[in-house]
Amino acid sequence: MNYLGIDFGTKRIGLAYSQQGIIFTIPPLQNDQHLFDNLLTILKEYQINKIYIGISEGKIANLTQRFIDKLALMVKLPIESVEEAVSTLEAEDMFKKNLYSAKKHSRHIDSMAAAIILNRVIN
Repeated sequence: MNYLGIDFGTKRIGLAYSQQGIIFTIPPLQNDQHLFDNLLTILKEYQINKIYIGISEGKIANLTQRFIDKLALMVKLPIESVEEAVSTLEAEDMFKKNLYSAKKHSRHIDSMAAAIILNRVIN
């Protein structure tokens, strides 16, 4: 089975997928009017069978839940929310340890967080 991990953000949506237990990042999507069309394309392209979405607490949790509800109306795939506490902090720590540039950090941090979320559920 192929899984998609999503790290929801108000500006960018981090994405990662797993295929045969190996996790790969996908460049993040802008959270704009094209988001759901772009997500549907990714779901088809990577033949996704199940979606895991990181959810936290507070105001962002409410926004994430609205995103989940809207996505659930558009796809016939199982969607599961996953506690995403500190996934972004873990991703930031990985970037620091690997001495990535600030430019690379800002382009990939959301997708690294999605990979961490996905790793939590498949391992």
